[in-house]
Amino acid sequence: MMFAYLLTLILTAALTAVILRFLIPYLKSRKLGQKILDIGPRWHKSKEGTPTMGGLSFLIAFAVIVTAVLAGLRVSGWEGPWLPALFTGLYALMNGGIGILDDRTKFSKGKNEGLLSWQKYLLQLFAALLYLGAMGLFGGLSTDLYLPFLKITLPLGWLFYPFAVILLTGVVNSVNLTDGIDGLAASETAVVAAFFSAVAFTGIENEPLAVFAAATLGGCIGFLVYNFYPARVFMGDTGSLFLGALVVGMAFMANNPLIVVVVGLMYIVETLSVILQVAFFKLTHGKRLFKMSPIHHHFEQCGWSEIRIVSVFSVLTLLLSILAYAFDIL
Repeated sequence: MMFAYLLTLILTAALTAVILRFLIPYLKSRKLGQKILDIGPRWHKSKEGTPTMGGLSFLIAFAVIVTAVLAGLRVSGWEGPWLPALFTGLYALMNGGIGILDDRTKFSKGKNEGLLSWQKYLLQLFAALLYLGAMGLFGGLSTDLYLPFLKITLPLGWLFYPFAVILLTGVVNSVNLTDGIDGLAASETAVVAAFFSAVAFTGIENEPLAVFAAATLGGCIGFLVYNFYPARVFMGDTGSLFLGALVVGMAFMANNPLIVVVVGLMYIVETLSVILQVAFFKLTHGKRLFKMSPIHHHFEQCGWSEIRIVSVFSVLTLLLSILAYAFDIL
């Protein structure tokens, strides 16, 4: 299991970096650069034209390496829970596909506005329903909801499914919102992937979960080579939707869906900051709760550097992961 984990981690990181070495010039040649909204921080205008859709690198690396490693394990006689791994991988790829469609729509429009919100959510909803249906029919999905820290299980029955849909689409979109400054989404997701690595080894000894966590961590590391400040490429919705689906999918693979709310709390905070900003703006007829949302832009407006924001948010994610591991997994 450790050999498969390390092999996946190293190969995915290396392949992601190699793909980006050739993908970035290609994206530049096709003029697939980021458009910056006028309502965003004014200093982000200097980033306009930076190649986006870089998430294709770790999406391809994940698909190739994970398929090869899991196939190798199957050939060697491994009899682990491979169907949940298959469905989770396909779910992540579906969301990556939605991201590709969204990014391509932005380029066709010539501005930073892709699919309409309802169009994107409808596609995400369809992907989530397919995933839950497949997991329920063939993957052994339980409708009993485990509550982290309290360590009790609630038998929800059919109510589990609407809850699961909200969780799946909510986390995917939260990771999407997190991808707003150089290295933030990839750094936080690397920490979350490290957490699920620990879960796979010391919690439930789940080989496919270990492989998924290794590939996610490796992909983030390989991507950060080119995405850490100052970024030479952005992941786009292609990458953020794919990573969001992987993060929440790994929680379902671990039979502990709600744990993603704990270790991924910084993702959720990003979404809550947007919801609170909009609600406060409407209730007060034009006043703002934050200087800008999502919350990472608020700290930018307060004078924090992008490196500082990424460091603080990643450390907070690490502390939350340690807390979840110490009090729920061990």
